[in-house]
Amino acid sequence: MSYPSERVTLITLGVADLDRAKRFYAALGWQPAQEQEGVVFYQMNGVVLGLFGREALAEDQGRPGADLGTGAMTLAQNFDTPEDVDAAFAAAIDAGATPLKRPEKVFWGGYSGYYADPNGHVWEVAHNPFWPLGPDGALTLP
Repeated sequence: MSYPSERVTLITLGVADLDRAKRFYAALGWQPAQEQEGVVFYQMNGVVLGLFGREALAEDQGRPGADLGTGAMTLAQNFDTPEDVDAAFAAAIDAGATPLKRPEKVFWGGYSGYYADPNGHVWEVAHNPFWPLGPDGALTLP
């Protein structure tokens, strides 16, 4: 079977403390779809997010002892309204995230903010009036 090349099926985040990471995402309302020794998976819209211990992830990548960094990419959640963005940002901060940029109107005509989860992974929460979301929250470019 042939699949399009423009797809991502699994995003894995290396975490320093898996239990702490699970507590953070649980506080945001995320429920694991599967758990195995040392890894947890969350089902998202057509994509799975995995949390995996950093040392174990480096070893799995064939780079034992590698110092895996964070913050060089952004994960994003888009919302229908600026108010939804504010609520998502507040929930993340209440769950233990570090605020990086409070939500505000931005130059491209939308509204967005950034926070870092307890492991330093950067999340953007945004409202883009030019990218309507589907009924299930999925984003398909117009």
